[in-house]
Amino acid sequence: MGRTSRRKRSTPANRVIVATAALILGGGGLIAVNVYASAGEGSSGSSRGEFRDAGRRMSTIDCPDAGIALPGIPEGARPEVDRELAAMDTQITEAYRQFADRREQIARDPALAGNAVLGPLKDKRTASLDRIGIAVERASGERPQGLEGLAGCSMRADDEQGAGQEAGSGGQGEGQEPGEDPEQGQDGGQDQGEEGQDPGQDPGQGEGEGEVQGNGPEASDFVDIESVRPAADRPRNRRGASRGSFSTDCGRNDNGKFNPDNVIAAPGVSNGAHHMHDYVGNQATDAFAGDDDLAAGATTCRNQGDRSTYYWPVLRLQNGQDEDDVAADGGGKDQNTGEIQTPSQVTLKFVGSPAGKVTAMPRFLRIITGDAKAFTNGDANANASWSCTGFEDRQLRDKYPICPEGSQVVRSFAFQNCWDGQNTDSANHRTHVAFAQEDGRCPDGFRAIPQLVQRIVYDVPPGPGFAVDSFPEQLHKPVTDHGDFINVFDDRLMKKVVSCINGGRRCR
Repeated sequence: MGRTSRRKRSTPANRVIVATAALILGGGGLIAVNVYASAGEGSSGSSRGEFRDAGRRMSTIDCPDAGIALPGIPEGARPEVDRELAAMDTQITEAYRQFADRREQIARDPALAGNAVLGPLKDKRTASLDRIGIAVERASGERPQGLEGLAGCSMRADDEQGAGQEAGSGGQGEGQEPGEDPEQGQDGGQDQGEEGQDPGQDPGQGEGEGEVQGNGPEASDFVDIESVRPAADRPRNRRGASRGSFSTDCGRNDNGKFNPDNVIAAPGVSNGAHHMHDYVGNQATDAFAGDDDLAAGATTCRNQGDRSTYYWPVLRLQNGQDEDDVAADGGGKDQNTGEIQTPSQVTLKFVGSPAGKVTAMPRFLRIITGDAKAFTNGDANANASWSCTGFEDRQLRDKYPICPEGSQVVRSFAFQNCWDGQNTDSANHRTHVAFAQEDGRCPDGFRAIPQLVQRIVYDVPPGPGFAVDSFPEQLHKPVTDHGDFINVFDDRLMKKVVSCINGGRRCR
């Protein structure tokens, strides 16, 4: 099977599989384990078992997410708060790098983890949180309570993560063909990887190749899609549902626009994401792009009335080959390595509500779906689906799929479809939008808007050996996948979108 990589590559390096230091915090203190293996190892059952066990013990740095804990930031304080939150992400990245660089020393002296990594990190976070408190107090006259409780971080073992539990964020419906029906994305969740497996199925199958590259992923992050149970039928539309759709063709990022910024979550901060994003649509998008810049920006969308920004973390092959960003921010400097893959197909569709009509999105509405820190935050806001072509009635959230020969990897996002009617953004970039309830209706105070459904397809070799970019401490887990959207439709085209959806037509 051919692969679609972005550019000509440098000379391939010898692939080395590394299971990074495992730190387990238990009654006896920190236990550190280092495992290194070449690509040729792991052919015997014992080697595979040791590798899988080491992967499950892989540790990371777990810090409270101040952005989630501080939803009520006054408008006047938001620029400074956003900068400090981005600085705190950089602090965690630097601490994770120190941990990785010193893992052998930490194995010999577990106290070094606290003295050299966690202690200095807490001091930096304390200073940033104090500046946040000052900014909020200056804008509102009242200092937020409990900031000091957000400063401390801990080391956590990989196998302590509970991402396999049922997520409660809403999002893509169970067993739905992504983007194929306006009913899709309304029933509040989908099967998790463990739930979709046959009893006794080993989630770490295929561990002979591509098990661990740097700080992830590991073999247990993958599951054979053919072992996943198809989901139940989706609920029917209600009377008065908006059954139409509008599709916009913005290409596959053939021109290779990507950067490690996040203009929604970290405006004005270079490398605010600490991982690389693919962009389609608006070509002016970077950390410093304001609404005027986006309104004037060129677009890759075929319909020039759509200058919206669509972006998501790149997907890379974990094959030991260097990308052009191997020494750059968002790339190798942030533990994101391997060949960036250009999607073979990108589908962007706006669909309706099963409970009634939709209203127009406001221009410059910003929506983040999923959680880039779901591995440490928990999966309450996780909202990406993984599947394979020909098997899209089987959806995974916390596992990458192993697709059979001839089938391609599919990642899907069904964005929030309810808006508060007032704000184009919010302090935590979440509370101004919401998912519909189980009955398809929006929560009180929210109104239905066209729901963006993204479907991104990749032609990659079958089996483990790929991963999305992530913050370094998130270990490239599939549950951290996320998508971002800024609406820059002109008024005329947005009216057409609403008319098509509410009128039951399928438009482009």
